[in-house]
Amino acid sequence: QVQLVESGGGLVQAGGSLRLSCAASGSIFSINAMGWYRQAPGKQRELVATISSGGRVHYADSVKGRFTISRDNAKNTVSLQMNSLKPEDTAVYYCAARKGIGAFNYWGQGTQVTVSS
Repeated sequence: QVQLVESGGGLVQAGGSLRLSCAASGSIFSINAMGWYRQAPGKQRELVATISSGGRVHYADSVKGRFTISRDNAKNTVSLQMNSLKPEDTAVYYCAARKGIGAFNYWGQGTQVTVSS
């Protein structure tokens, strides 16, 4: 099993910044992709950003140019730097990981991000 623990959420005003971090532990060998998803009240969980073990990144259109995902393979951590935050970024943010291909199959507990207008 893989355990993922997020940190760094909180309350910020629109235009502000937050940095989320996620630490992986347990059976972490063969993890390739890691990423961040989010779920706003009444909405489905959506992809925010992903990063492969080789550093290839992918972003949702809604966060391109504002969010940056990074990964430290030696420390088994993944981070999400969020700048120019908007009220619509308010959601619970989840760290995710997967082994092999297909859907992400390991999830953190989530951390709340609230952006006030």
